[in-house]
Parts: sequence; C-alpha cells; structure tokens
Amino acid sequence: MIASTHVTKLIRFLQDDLAISASSMAIALKQVEHNPGPLPMILWQYGLVTIEQLDRIYDWMEAT
Repeated sequence: MIASTHVTKLIRFLQDDLAISASSMAIALKQVEHNPGPLPMILWQYGLVTIEQLDRIYDWMEAT
C-alpha cells in the first residue's frame, strides 16, 4: 500500500510540477511493466524528461 501511494504521489508530481503529459506517462508506465526499472530513469531513457528534470525528480524522491 505504501509503495502504491508513493507511486501515485510521484506520478502527480511528474504531471503537476514537471508537466509530463499523460501520453508520456502511459509510455513510461508501459515500459516499466515490460522492463522493470526505476520510473525516472525510464522517462529519461525515452527522452520524456531532461537531465535537469531527472535531477528534480530524484531530489523530490529524496525529500519524500
């Protein structure tokens, strides 16, 4: 339950604070299903976030 809540908060942060589109999130989440890995890294590997955004994501994750 805690992990699910954390993922929900992460997705909300990505969409609200970093303006990651729903379609980009769908692509990343689909990739996580097929190739499990950290969601932020998948977003970056697929060019859906910049390196600066990736830094912000990890800063946010560290703070929560």
